[in-house]
Amino acid sequence: MRLLKKIQCATLLLAFLYSCQPNDYREVISDGSYQIAAQDRLTEIIIHDIFSPPVASRIYAYTSIAAYEVAALDDEGNHKSLMGQLNGFEKAEFEISEDVYLPLASLAAYYKVGTALIFSEEMMQEHKENTYKELKSKGIPKEVFEASIALGDNVADHVISYSKKDNYHQSRSFEKYTISSDPNSWQPTPPMYMEGIEPHWNKIRTFVLESPDQFKSDPPTAFSSEKDSDFYREAEEVFNVVKNLTKEQSDIAFFWDCNPYKVNVKGHVMFAEKKITPGGHWMGIAAISSKTAKQDWKGTAETLAKTSIAVFDGFIACWDEKYKSVLIRPETYINKYIDEDWLPVLQTPPFPEYTSGHSVISNAAAETLTGLFGDGFHFVDSTEVAFGLPIREFDSFRKAADEAAISRLYGGIHYMPAIVNGASVGKKLGQFLSTKIITKEENLASN
Repeated sequence: MRLLKKIQCATLLLAFLYSCQPNDYREVISDGSYQIAAQDRLTEIIIHDIFSPPVASRIYAYTSIAAYEVAALDDEGNHKSLMGQLNGFEKAEFEISEDVYLPLASLAAYYKVGTALIFSEEMMQEHKENTYKELKSKGIPKEVFEASIALGDNVADHVISYSKKDNYHQSRSFEKYTISSDPNSWQPTPPMYMEGIEPHWNKIRTFVLESPDQFKSDPPTAFSSEKDSDFYREAEEVFNVVKNLTKEQSDIAFFWDCNPYKVNVKGHVMFAEKKITPGGHWMGIAAISSKTAKQDWKGTAETLAKTSIAVFDGFIACWDEKYKSVLIRPETYINKYIDEDWLPVLQTPPFPEYTSGHSVISNAAAETLTGLFGDGFHFVDSTEVAFGLPIREFDSFRKAADEAAISRLYGGIHYMPAIVNGASVGKKLGQFLSTKIITKEENLASN
């Protein structure tokens, strides 16, 4: 009798477990939750490995492109490949067997490219293995798993080969930035006095822009230390805003800080605080928006790929101007000409002032996301919750970009022209990308 009861219990348990499985393994990955989870892991690793904002944008871009290229292989969808559209991205043919499960292949491509571009490979490998174990438990057959991984790896190899030709590896051996003695020129700032990062980023191949300076900003205000000059008044504006900062302005400044390596000094103790990059923040917004809109896995792959491309090209355009104008930061100027004890709210980043990177890439991303989801798209930005900050809500991507841009004034690290002109470049860039990158048949018809 006891044996019979055990058999009955085991039978009921198996029946329950079977009922929890999808009737068709091809329903296991329907939305973008697995790619978003992989991106969350990639963000953790980017923070852990302390990649600079421009380099982080490169990691997000190639990884997201790989996942999207698999989505574009789906004959049942209407997504267009980026091969032949992005600068230097040559077309390739991929054999798709009947056993291939494309959502899994897309995920495999994401994992392989992401792993190839980071330092802490074991962190991504661990996440991949846990994800694969979960997917196998949901009934994906062994032959399907193997065929899907093989296709994903093939697409990833093509994207990795593409990435190796963007001049990034060559730029690792380029000469470092040489500090100038000109009074208007950028100088390293406390507490670490770090050297200027990525002074040759404008030599990295763009994805869509015809050249790094395709959308030139107006030149910065002519430097002057005279109190009746426009430049002095711009510095004085930064000084006064920080001096009279409201709580709301302070909250905005810290929410959009996105400093990947902030150094804190307390007495004789110095310690680092690692956080998300500006591009990582917008990739987080892209993921949140995709989830809010309940996109399927292909829509999520498209959203992340297009946003990452906008951010990547945005950094190249911005860094091109930064190391041409090489403008002095407010902290250096104010300490020398207005108040030697003044400190900004945020830690000054280790690169020239003009234009504002946040302003450029935020607006480029916002225009891209607006093109995907429309204006007036409400979303809750919880990207910074992991770093002890509350959520912020926005009624459009453009409003979020406006707030990200002005946060640099509140933080005391940018003059207004860098914010206004940077935003203008970012908007033009984002709008240009939306017309140049065709990801859907309906977009092709409208263009």
